[in-house]
Amino acid sequence: MYSVAEKLKQYLIIFLFPILIFSCAKPEPTDLTKVSMIPVPVSVSATGSTHTITNETVIYISESNDETKNVSAYLSNFLHTATGFDFIIEVVDTEPAAGIYLALIPESVDKAEGYELEVTEDIIKLSARQPEGLFRGIQTLRQLLPAKIEAQSVQDQQWTVATGKIVDYPEYEYRGSMLDVSRHFFSKEDVKRYIDLIAAYKMNRLHLHLADDQGWRIEIKSWPNLTAHGGKTEVGGGDGGFYTQEDYKEIVQYAAERYIMIIPEIDMPGHTNAALSSYPELNCSGEAPELYTGTEVGFSTLCTDKEITYQFVDDVIGELAVLTPGPYIHIGGDESHVTPMEDYIPFINRVQEIVLSHNKRMIGWDEVANAELDSSSIIQYWSEADNIIMGLSQGAKVIMSPAYKAYLDMQYDSATRLGQNWAAYIEVDEGYQWDPAELNEQIKRANIIGVEAPLWTETMETIDDLEYMMFPRIMGYAEIGWSPKVLRKWDTYKARLAAQAERLKLMQVDYYASKKVQWVTE
Repeated sequence: MYSVAEKLKQYLIIFLFPILIFSCAKPEPTDLTKVSMIPVPVSVSATGSTHTITNETVIYISESNDETKNVSAYLSNFLHTATGFDFIIEVVDTEPAAGIYLALIPESVDKAEGYELEVTEDIIKLSARQPEGLFRGIQTLRQLLPAKIEAQSVQDQQWTVATGKIVDYPEYEYRGSMLDVSRHFFSKEDVKRYIDLIAAYKMNRLHLHLADDQGWRIEIKSWPNLTAHGGKTEVGGGDGGFYTQEDYKEIVQYAAERYIMIIPEIDMPGHTNAALSSYPELNCSGEAPELYTGTEVGFSTLCTDKEITYQFVDDVIGELAVLTPGPYIHIGGDESHVTPMEDYIPFINRVQEIVLSHNKRMIGWDEVANAELDSSSIIQYWSEADNIIMGLSQGAKVIMSPAYKAYLDMQYDSATRLGQNWAAYIEVDEGYQWDPAELNEQIKRANIIGVEAPLWTETMETIDDLEYMMFPRIMGYAEIGWSPKVLRKWDTYKARLAAQAERLKLMQVDYYASKKVQWVTE
């Protein structure tokens, strides 16, 4: 017979032995190269183990400057939502033995926005030359964690990351999207949501189309009727709206914290009915047209031979230049069908001078190449390759946004409930399978600064509408802008995209579940 003490000892062995074995066991093997990441990184190598983030994990930073502090706070806040962990942030002089370490290292990846992410069982080390690189690396770390990290409430989940090393940097310096807030107005909070969504896929530019026939959306203090009158409607006759200058500053700052540059556009001399209705002196007739709530284009023009027109342009660009820290002002220039070319060219020439006088660089849609471009100006390819070739001959650089490949408002197919199809139907594979440097043999890689996916909003009224037309195509455009061409293959991309379904759901993205992709929904 066993004594009570002996029996207790046996029970302890039976119950504690598995626990001891489990606690001493190495983490379950994982393969970093099998993790689905978008955009695909330049280089990934695996070491076959696992790192676990716990409520004891500390976030360390190598420097205490404001940007590094802000990036570490962004990471802490992001991780806290789903984990429930309260992360301590500490500044250290030397690399810690454990935790998450964000390090600014001059010897890190010698590329703008580049980063290295090294994961061992003990530490996650993210290094870059600039805080911007740290921020881009955090977006990769998000995708290495279980999809539930995107949840908006605390999850019962082990937070593991596969071990290995990622070295990554962008193909193009300019990777962006355009949001048209003129055809339909979208609130400041909607724009912030848009910023967060594109930031998650390493985009770094948001082009805001702030004025068109249907509405003027930015407060100009020297011309207050632009918003008081011109901002009060939209397509279909809704209430419209506008951003005060304080609203705009808030959007610019929110974007900057995510290393996204805001590029404001005031389209001219066409697409100007809201301005013409607000100030009759901008019309050649001196009479103000009615506000417009339709979707036709090409019928409006500023009066290009009136001096008041250029005072107006100078005032508007001057106020925008003060509000916008980035180097660009977009002046539109497209579809000005009722402006004779003999008036259009001197108008663009003079507006370009005004932009330069405010220490900004002009961007314009490809029609502006008909003017005499300064070598600092940039043309945005949306329609005519011949325009781009004209611009290149003047030394201009190019943003690639061909409508038949990159317009997010184009329908996926004939059954799509939103959007238009005048340029093309753009299914997910069509939106992904093109290379900016191969569309035209005369538009070389050296001429191209980047890629932009515009979203025009004639048919979109809510943030859900925007998301449905953005996703999943915006992820493909982000990869075209970030990842080297040799790594961009449809067969591998569609598998990585399929694995993003749960993550998109948890991000509360209303995406289009294309039949071209075998979505992994469990």
